[in-house]
Amino acid sequence: MRIKSLLRSLRVCEFIPVTEGEQIIRVAAKGDGITANGTHVSGSAPGDILLADGTLRHGPHHAIAPCRHFQKCGGCQLQHLDEESLSAFVTSRVVNAAQGQDLEPKQVGAAYLCPPQSRRRATLHAMRTGGRILLGFREAGSHHLVDLAECPVLRSELSALIGPLRTMLSKQAGKRLAVDIEMVLADQGVDISLKGLTVEGLEATEAVLDFARENGLARLTIDQGFGPEPMWEPNPVTIRLGGVSAPLPPGAFLQAAAEGEEALVSAAREWLGDCATIADLFSGLGTFAFALSGSAKVLAVEAARDTHLACKSAADRAQLPVHALHRDLFRNPLQTEELNRFDAVLLDPPRAGAKEQVRLLAASTVKRVVYISCNPSSWARDAAMLVQSGYRLEALRPVGQFRWSTHVELASLFIRS
Repeated sequence: MRIKSLLRSLRVCEFIPVTEGEQIIRVAAKGDGITANGTHVSGSAPGDILLADGTLRHGPHHAIAPCRHFQKCGGCQLQHLDEESLSAFVTSRVVNAAQGQDLEPKQVGAAYLCPPQSRRRATLHAMRTGGRILLGFREAGSHHLVDLAECPVLRSELSALIGPLRTMLSKQAGKRLAVDIEMVLADQGVDISLKGLTVEGLEATEAVLDFARENGLARLTIDQGFGPEPMWEPNPVTIRLGGVSAPLPPGAFLQAAAEGEEALVSAAREWLGDCATIADLFSGLGTFAFALSGSAKVLAVEAARDTHLACKSAADRAQLPVHALHRDLFRNPLQTEELNRFDAVLLDPPRAGAKEQVRLLAASTVKRVVYISCNPSSWARDAAMLVQSGYRLEALRPVGQFRWSTHVELASLFIRS
């Protein structure tokens, strides 16, 4: 389907002239609804009517937000959209990015949306104010905290710890308190890292350890200004990836939801399942390398040392045909002659993309490239480089891994013509 035809099909309502106001016809990249004349309206959905007095009359695609904190909390921007318009938003974000670089994918798959309560990784913040602990996400565009009473995005194992975290932090000494809280659901339970908390004295230390013990934490790590130090870890913490149990270092990158990870991995398996040799660039813990190693020899390249060693350890223990290489692909990308040894390359770079690595890949003889991205804009820039060098964009799959967020991910397949 041609891009322009697809974009027209994504409109979940047809523009119908109305005498009493203007109709919202689509949702922009930052979550605002837009009328036909370009007026942006916060909190509006396709089919809503913007009345002359500035109020909204809700249409058939306007949903009731499931969270009491919506529109104040900066974590979600799209809880007012129904499933149809949310899916259309995710797809249009990806398709619009492709169109901006004159890219024409042969096939655009249906958007995958992660279900509610699927986030297994999140960063919260806590501070003491007025003698009490506020704990939650920040307001949109602000450093102010929304004191969470609920969160329909988080896995229940994470949200269940919000109250106990408040209680534990309230026992810490000092009038000032500002803590970043990273929470990850690992195989053994919840892994929590606290940054900015100073634990002084026996009573404060016991309060922290009691919190970890009573809530069955997999690990509790605290950074008091000298780097992360594990204070509680009854058993080595692991995460299962592609059927392999891999060590999970504190702070290591992990896809936000297991369901989103599976959507991306499934695309990679489908597209590269018949390749004998694959280079997995920006491989992390081995999310894609392990999934693809059942039918291929895989080179897993990662810059973060702890993450690289975790991947190597897991591959060695499982006796998989995965060779882990410690290498910074921004400073030292794989050269063309190195890339030419592989049937396929998979890359999953950070949000900035991988401009220099893609430039070398574009000059290679690699037949297939699977590009996973969390930023449609940088992906489109890199994708245009591949297409200009002779690759064709065969398939594109949008993934809404961050439920009700404007943050969109994608999987794409390029084949050298």
